[in-house]
This record gives sequence, structure tokens and C-alpha cells, in this order.
Amino acid sequence: MERLVLDKQKLEWHKERVDAWLRGERVAPIEIEMALTRSCTYKCVYCYGQLQTNDIWKITWPVIKSFLEDAKEVGVKSVNFTGDGESSCSPSYYKAILYAKELGLDVATGTNGYLIKLDKIKEILPALTYIRFNISAGEETRYQEIHRGNGDSYTKALATIQTCVSIKRQLGLDTTVGLQMVLTPSFLDQVIPLTKLGRDLGVDYLVIKHCSDDEFGTLGIKYTEYLEENLLATLKEAESYSTDNYKVIPRWSKILSSGKSYSKCYGAPFIMQISGSGLVAPCGMLFNDRYKERFHIGNIAKTRFKDIFNSDRYWEVMDYIASEDFDVKTQCGSLCLQHLCNEYLYQVKEKGLEVKIPEGEVPKHINFI
Repeated sequence: MERLVLDKQKLEWHKERVDAWLRGERVAPIEIEMALTRSCTYKCVYCYGQLQTNDIWKITWPVIKSFLEDAKEVGVKSVNFTGDGESSCSPSYYKAILYAKELGLDVATGTNGYLIKLDKIKEILPALTYIRFNISAGEETRYQEIHRGNGDSYTKALATIQTCVSIKRQLGLDTTVGLQMVLTPSFLDQVIPLTKLGRDLGVDYLVIKHCSDDEFGTLGIKYTEYLEENLLATLKEAESYSTDNYKVIPRWSKILSSGKSYSKCYGAPFIMQISGSGLVAPCGMLFNDRYKERFHIGNIAKTRFKDIFNSDRYWEVMDYIASEDFDVKTQCGSLCLQHLCNEYLYQVKEKGLEVKIPEGEVPKHINFI
């Protein structure tokens, strides 16, 4: 668990690709985060997916198979099945995990756990670098209020988590089983109950992250409330439950962030996102149809991913968000997926920070940057 890095970027361990980018080469993403569908079994009160409405195309198995083959061919190192939909809703979910691993890609998944079939876990768990369960409450009543699933959703989610922990131990797998809490200040009462629940379930970690909002503040997140004394004290208390085998990790880098220290987006070519509709865009914050003309690149349900990657449109969009004509401080939402990579790359590109591989052991999940 000492090698588990969840609150900083890992681009430093990919020096060859950063160097290629600095030379002006068209680099493939190291990681692609994608959903296999826009469908979901929950209606979480904080869901960013409601802000990402776009034209929906169905991602069928032939589309997924071709996409994974193309991703491997162009140089992608990992695929994370998570995003603006619950990927386990897709009938191709299990096949996608196994085929990605067969191709030599690192594979991970984020899920609420509700639909995952318990008899499939032994089949997919060895193929996964990690499985992360999205859960923002440790008490059933609050779980239902926050996640708004079916009446048995809490019980089924816990059964899935317990089965994963059991099979991991039974097979001696290196797969990491973790929980992720999306924290809004109104959920503060659930931090310690969830921390204790994670410990009792035997998972490897609980990561506590802030809630993202768009540039219009649609979800109404007040980021100053994350800095209030009682919230910070509660997160510190949660950290104290960490042991050699169980880590509680608040993402302090974003929770305490005073904003973006960079004005350009350099991170999207290294870690990009694909909507559960098949839409390819630089990041999830740009999935909404209102960004279609300027930022939408293509759709894997209509065009092979390798053709999208090699297209002029792909690189026009990537070049634009890294240009003087685009300002992430005013034209983007808050603290996106690429935020930590952007901080590092801005220091490299604009401030002359030397690109060098860190000393010490290689972190776990090295290809999930």
C-alpha cells in the first residue's frame, strides 16, 4: 500500500512520452477513461453526468472490440471503464475487460457495484489493475438519499464489494479493491461512517475527493466550504484510521486548491475521455452538446478510433486548448480529471522544469496517470 499513489500525477514515470510531446510529436494518450454507456442504475444527487448531455450512439461489442484494438495499436497503455454512465449496464462489460487485458492493456473500472454479477467477479478480477466502487455514504438511509438507487442498492453494492475482497484474498491477486467518496460539504456526516465501513469490508483504500462543478456552477458547489475547520478536521480524523493494509486518502491537492495555477490545457493528449455515447472529446467537462462545434472530435460508434486519433480534427482541438486562444481559468469547469497533469506539464513547458524519472519504487497503477 505504500506504493499506492492517488493524490498526485504519475506522468513523471512516463518520461519518454513527455519528451516526445516536448519535441512536438503527436503522442497517444497514456490513459483513456471511458464509459460503455450513458445509462445508470442510480441518480446520484451530485452526478456530473447530468451536465454532459450529448448525441447518444450505442457502443456495441464490435465498436468496443475495434476501439480496444485501435487503442493498443496507437500506443494507449490503459483503459478505465468509468465516466458519464455506469459501464456495468453494458452487456459487453465483462467481455470488454477481458479483451482489453488480452490485448495487453492495463484495465480498471469504476462502478457503483449494483449490477455486477457475483459469479462473474472471479473471472474479471484477475484482469483488473483495480476496481473502485463509487460510494458516498456509510449508512444505508443516507446512501439511499445520496445515490437514489433501488431499495436494495446498498445491500447489493456491499455484497459485490465483499465478494471482490474475498476473491482477491482467495486467489492472492495484486488487484486493488477500493472505495471512492465524492464529498460535498452536505455529506460530511458520512465521512467517518464510510471510513469505518471500508475498514470493516477489508478494502485496500478509501479515497475522498471533492465534487466537480461546471463553469456555470450548475450543481451549486461552494468550494470555500471545503476549507471550513470542521470539514478539514473530519478528513484528518478519517486519515487516522489508515493502517498498513488500509489507506484513507483525502485528495488534499484538490480539496485545498485555491484554483488553477496554469492557463492552458496540456494534459488532454495524455489522459483523455470518451463518453458513454461514443463521443471523443478532450475531457468530460466538454461532453455537453453546447461544446460540439469547437471541442467535439468524433464518435467511435461511427469512426474507428485510430482514424479519429490520426485526423486533423483531433489535433486541431488538442492544439486549441493548449493555445493562447483558450483560457482554462475562465472556459473550463473546476479541477478536472487532467488537473494534476496540467500542473506538472505547465511547469515543464512554461517554467523549464526538468523531466526526470523519480527515484524510488515504481508506484502501483503506473499507467493510470
